Amino acid sequence: MGYLNTVVPAASASQVNGSSASGGGLSQNGKFSYGYASSAGKRSSMEDFYETRIDGIDGELVGLFGVFDGHGGVRAAEYVKQNLFSNLIKHPKFITDTKSAIADAYNHTDSEFLKSENNQNQNRDAGSTASTAILVGDRLLVANVGDSRVVISRGGTAIAVSRDHKPDQTEERQRIEDAGGFVMWAGTWRVGGVLAVSRAFGDRLLKQFVVADPDIQEEVIDGSLEFLILASDGLWDVVTNEEAVAMVKPIEDPEQAARTLMQEAYQRGSADNITCVVVRFLVNKNNNSHHESGHRNNVKQENNTMTHRELESGSYRQRNSGHN
Repeated sequence: MGYLNTVVPAASASQVNGSSASGGGLSQNGKFSYGYASSAGKRSSMEDFYETRIDGIDGELVGLFGVFDGHGGVRAAEYVKQNLFSNLIKHPKFITDTKSAIADAYNHTDSEFLKSENNQNQNRDAGSTASTAILVGDRLLVANVGDSRVVISRGGTAIAVSRDHKPDQTEERQRIEDAGGFVMWAGTWRVGGVLAVSRAFGDRLLKQFVVADPDIQEEVIDGSLEFLILASDGLWDVVTNEEAVAMVKPIEDPEQAARTLMQEAYQRGSADNITCVVVRFLVNKNNNSHHESGHRNNVKQENNTMTHRELESGSYRQRNSGHN
């Protein structure tokens, strides 16, 4: 996903073509488990990042999950991964007005990234999508910019809880044109003939048109909410929402579910990096089986974050495998 004719090997990308990394955990209160899987896929460079984080805030256990798909290099995606959730949990209204806190955190993170780009005199524009899921009490808040989608399974039904931000959508095209920009076809619909998403972090040269204002949707976490899937478009380009939910449904271990999605996308010919995060809700369920599923070592303050650099350095103990 990203710019037209600007895919170049990123010097900092350390995942070997076809390699993958995965992991997972269980919340300390036993209310949800999660897993993730990420692969460069058929690309020679890796621009996907993700974060899975559990924190205690004002006595409330909070889960924060995100997928960040970079374009024009890794700078924006890596910056968002490192700063978005930290900015969010420091927001004074994070618990009392979570929606406004999320919107503020998205825009503040974007502004700070653009400042850092100006300070470094970067001559190459970088940007990133973001799809995030925040679990606070019995609330699930999903926010996104770009086309890294979030899908939930509620009562066995696949429901998209994020909206892909594409330049040819009527509202997005109107917003871009009202700001003085244009949308044109160049292999796909692109802002200024360049960028295939209409909202993103970064993209300094297109910032007037490509905003970081997130769409935010709230869901109640109850017995009918089974799991959620966050993924980059490397999955959604070749797997439908309904197919993804059907694949995950019979797999209790969310890490294995995420790996299954990633591998299926690869086998279907996805040409992009592929990153999937699966969160399974354990409301009104016996949690004992999940404690036995290999996630015994998780602690209250957990931050299972990883970049491809950390994968190479061995900072985190992950399972790595290759696609044949």
